[in-house]
Amino acid sequence: MDLVQGVRADLRAFAAADRAAFVAGYFQTGPGQYAEGDQFWGVSNPQVRQVARQWRTLPADQLQLLLRDPVHECRLAALLIMVDQFAKAKEDGKHLLYEMYLSHLDYINNWDLVDASARDIVGRYLYDKDRSSLLEMARQPHLWTQRVAIVATHYYIRKGQYADTLAVAGVLLSHKHHLIHKAVGWMLREVGNRDLDTLEEFLHHYIGGLPRTTLRYAIERLPPARRQYYLTL
Repeated sequence: MDLVQGVRADLRAFAAADRAAFVAGYFQTGPGQYAEGDQFWGVSNPQVRQVARQWRTLPADQLQLLLRDPVHECRLAALLIMVDQFAKAKEDGKHLLYEMYLSHLDYINNWDLVDASARDIVGRYLYDKDRSSLLEMARQPHLWTQRVAIVATHYYIRKGQYADTLAVAGVLLSHKHHLIHKAVGWMLREVGNRDLDTLEEFLHHYIGGLPRTTLRYAIERLPPARRQYYLTL
């Protein structure tokens, strides 16, 4: 049995048909939906994380195979292993994982996969480098690449740096998909949690073009009176 089949077997041991049916609907896998055709075994996130820890030394060639797996939980396990390896890798190893990530964006194809990995691989890799590629990613006509671009900036928000988040958010404000509206609002909310003045300056500048979902996410933790103020503008 090769290594990937070992990971798959460990994940499959946790399979639950009732949960699989539920999460397939939750992640919108039906015809015409954003995750059309994705497959689930019904493995919970804690169980996926448990398996990922057991296989945290999986070699790069096997990781790539796992990342291309048709089963959602297998791809999630691959990404969690990549995040763990990235945190411990030297610069050459980080570069390899970053390039692997970018070359597999078609497989990082749901919001949970992006949110579990973009900050700690893309955001972390670019921290001490030119970050203009995030704006390029935000302009790509690919939903998951765009979500990676905004979620990756969470790494800089936690460092007290907000310019990249605001720049990427500005590019994405006219986006039509609710998953981008939510992600932009989430990152703006994180900015506001650390620097309310920066958030409010952004809101006042862009209030006329903010999707309602983005606005509601961004102001979620403001005092009630302040939230109402923005909702009535």
